[in-house]
Amino acid sequence: MKVRKVYLLFTDTGTFFSKMINLFTKSKLNHASISFDEALTKVYSFGRKQPYNPLSGGFVKENVRAPFFRKSTCAIYQLSITEEIYELLFDRVKKMEQETDDYRYNLLGVIGVLFNREWQRDRAFFCSEFVATMLREAGIYTEEKPACLTKPQDLKEWHELTLIYHGDLIVYLQKHGPIEEPVRHWKRLYS
Repeated sequence: MKVRKVYLLFTDTGTFFSKMINLFTKSKLNHASISFDEALTKVYSFGRKQPYNPLSGGFVKENVRAPFFRKSTCAIYQLSITEEIYELLFDRVKKMEQETDDYRYNLLGVIGVLFNREWQRDRAFFCSEFVATMLREAGIYTEEKPACLTKPQDLKEWHELTLIYHGDLIVYLQKHGPIEEPVRHWKRLYS
């Protein structure tokens, strides 16, 4: 039986929203994503559709090499799964990517987590709710807590995960490929 790996990426981007969540959860690294490769070129989550606009959220394929993530700290965990489960997860996420406009960010769900109140919405997720739901639908995440109350910390404590990196995201990425350079104002004017 062939073993495949997926990666759970937990980040702290240092944004105002991130700092507020850190304050309420008394924890760091409060953004969760799932990646299908060690180099983090295929990273998916629920978050900002436009990096600098916190009000525009939903399903996103994250470019963690973009300047928005430049100062992020992270923890990367590896999960070993069968080829069949890998394909199931990947296909489910790709289907969501094709239907991205049908999904919304579950801000009410985030507020529900703060008060330990389930606030599940149709086709709406926050980051850790999305990751927990994907893993649960694949039949591998069987924790009792509902996905709509799952925090990134809950996922990080899952016994099936193996920590492979903790530190500055940019340091990890530099070992796995090129980093996007920030677009300079003059380049935009003359490109």
